[in-house]
Amino acid sequence: MPFALKTSSKFNRTAKKFPDKLKAALDDEVRIISENPEIGAMKKGDLAGIRVHKFGFYGRLYLLAYEVSTADEIIFIHALGGHENFYRDLKQYLKS
Repeated sequence: MPFALKTSSKFNRTAKKFPDKLKAALDDEVRIISENPEIGAMKKGDLAGIRVHKFGFYGRLYLLAYEVSTADEIIFIHALGGHENFYRDLKQYLKS
């Protein structure tokens, strides 16, 4: 059974600006994550506990940062974006 999903306001603001085709691809990637939460790469250091799933869309790389709570069976999606400054912005977001 897939995990339940919760999204941050940062993720929602970013996803809302995407074109419809990219939103459909994003929905597919989120479905893949909900079925197999271990798919993303586990981060270390300041981002310990965060997983990042990378996917391509029309030649551009997108990153999806999420956290998994296996006890509650919830996946919390924190952020979405291109690779440039993604990790820096994610660290700032998580600190606030």
